[in-house]
Order: sequence, then structure tokens, then C-alpha cells
Amino acid sequence: MELCTDFGGTEIKLALIDGSRVVAARRVRIEGTSADLSVAAAEAHRLLDDAHRPAEAVGIAVPGVVDPHSGRMLHANAKYDFLRDFDLSAWSLTEFGLPATVENDARAALIGETSSGSAPGEHDAVLVTLGTGIGTAAMIDGTPLRGRTGHAGILGGHLTVDLDGPLCPCGNVGCGEALASTRALPEAVTMTEVFTTDAHAALRARFLHVWGAVVTSLVHSYDPAVVILSGGILRAGDAVRAPIEAHVRTHLWPSMTPPRFVVPPEPELSVARGLSVLARSTTTHTATPQEEK
Repeated sequence: MELCTDFGGTEIKLALIDGSRVVAARRVRIEGTSADLSVAAAEAHRLLDDAHRPAEAVGIAVPGVVDPHSGRMLHANAKYDFLRDFDLSAWSLTEFGLPATVENDARAALIGETSSGSAPGEHDAVLVTLGTGIGTAAMIDGTPLRGRTGHAGILGGHLTVDLDGPLCPCGNVGCGEALASTRALPEAVTMTEVFTTDAHAALRARFLHVWGAVVTSLVHSYDPAVVILSGGILRAGDAVRAPIEAHVRTHLWPSMTPPRFVVPPEPELSVARGLSVLARSTTTHTATPQEEK
């Protein structure tokens, strides 16, 4: 059984997973910068106590770049600064008696969805998470892209969409994330309000246009068979998925085969499922068929 912890933009999500079965799950809402490791540890111990079983492996996901050699988070664009360059694997060993496998959250989500989620067995895939930011990950020939320093595939939200756009906290100008994420919303306006009412139709159209441009660039870059659209805003269903897919089909390189688009039925568990796969594996993950339940 794997203990999986996902440090998300607004919540810390924890889950115990046995194979592809979710034994238990818990969420902790965080406010501003109030989250710390003690909060995660306390909730994890409660989860284990309630399950009456010890963890056999630990996986941790962070919303930033993870060094592929040290497993430490290098940078997270102003999120979870207390985790920067912190040895989470050693912390896990002290806290739970097991070293942790540490991975970028979007990459873990992609592994989860191609292992036992919405796209099982797919070897060429792109995942895009929309919400607090724009998280991305890519897989080619069954191998999640990590690159020389861990940055490959996960910075799709920082592709330049508008050369005259705003400065992004990452230092780039006109990033998709700077133009179409919760940080781009006017004060007192929520993403739910934008996509479930007609009060901000122009803003909704702008966000969908930016997301469509980002996904088109990712498809051009990685040639996936499937694009997995995730994140809380996808609860709006076709109101989000359909315009993005239409944009990609309209702007796709003429000789490319359009990918299929899927939305995970349980996006809140995508990261945990991927961490479970990584935590119980001692080798580099490659795509596998869906496990029997």
C-alpha cells in the first residue's frame, strides 16, 4: 500500500492506494502560505491509523520542478517556498520510516491517467491541468519526459501566448498561465463564476482562446495520441473541453492526426495514482496496460 501526498495549489491531497484501488483519501484546505510539512504529516498519520495498515511505499508530488537526480524541488514559481531544495525523501524516512519518491504533480498525474485512469496503456500523451495555474506533462513512446534537469514537458503553461502580455512571476512575458489562470482573474471573481454563469462571457472566451493556443502548441511539440484535460474547472465538462478541442483542430498542422481528448472522471486522484505507480517501482516508469481491479 502506497501513501501518496499531493501538495496542490489550494489543497494538500492525501491517499492510500493499494494497486489501483483507493483505500482512503483525505484533503486539507490551505490558506495562503499556511501549509507546512507538519500539516501533511499529521493528516498522513491519521489516514494510516484509520486504515490500520502501514504504508509500504511513499510518493510525494510538488507543484514545481524536481531535480531528476536529487529528488529535490528546484523551483515552484512562488508556491511552497519552504519545500525548495528540501530533502523530502529524507523527511519521509524520518516521519514514516520509508524514503519517498518525489515527482512534479502534473507528471505524476499523467502517469496516473495512463496507468489506471482515463487513458490506460497510452504511450504518447499530453496532460494539461487548468485552474490555479496551467500544469502540463508529456509522454513519448511510453516514457514521461523529464529532460536533463527535470524541466521537460512541464512548462507548457509558460509558453508565450502574447508578446505584449503581462509579466509572469516566472520572469517570462505573456505566458498562458499569466493570461488564463486564477491569478489572471479580476478581484472577487472566481473561476466557477466565469464558467457557470454569463456574467463574464468575454473573460471566459479569452481564457478558452488562451488554453486552446497552449494546447495546440503542446500538440505540435509532442504529437500525442491523446490529450488529457484535467483540473477542477473541467467539472464544467464540454463547456471547457469542446472549445479547446475545436481550437486545436482548427489550428493544427495540416498533416498531423488530431489527438483524442479525454477528461478524467476523478481528476482529484490523478496525481495519487501516478505517485502510487512511481513509489512501488524501482525503475523509470513506462506506460503499462490498465491493471486489473
